[in-house]
Amino acid sequence: MGALLLDAEALYRELLRGVRSLCGPQTRLVGITSGGAWLAERLQQDLGLAGAPGVISSAMHRDDFAQRGLAAGGQTQLPFEVNGAEIVLLDDVLYTGRTIRAVINELFDYGRPASVRLAVLVDRGGRELPVQPDFAAARVALPAAQSLELARDAAGRFSFHVEGQ
Repeated sequence: MGALLLDAEALYRELLRGVRSLCGPQTRLVGITSGGAWLAERLQQDLGLAGAPGVISSAMHRDDFAQRGLAAGGQTQLPFEVNGAEIVLLDDVLYTGRTIRAVINELFDYGRPASVRLAVLVDRGGRELPVQPDFAAARVALPAAQSLELARDAAGRFSFHVEGQ
């Protein structure tokens, strides 16, 4: 199998275009730790949105919490009122859908948003739950033994690392 080459910066520009189309005047960005939070932070700036984006962790609502514990991510910080908010949830790589399920449970612990839309950098398929993004910058098929991880350098530029066989 040939090496998978994904230009994360080019995909980010496509994500920026897609998220711009999902945003209204009251939209709040919320990134899933860690890659989604990096995307939300940069999108917040590039879209010129006021305030800070939210960061959300799936750790407390994961169905594998007993195995993973709290090491799976940072803490949730939502610097705005969740009740009635129009939220664009951001993640770097969408795979089984289990993280999204956990994050939505976490989000509802803070209130009831008016809407939640999902935008991802890469949708790699392999869903175990009925979760689909409203926008995906790319769709890539990867074997289950491989993982795709977003990295960010000191200058804030994105790249991908493929792990596994």
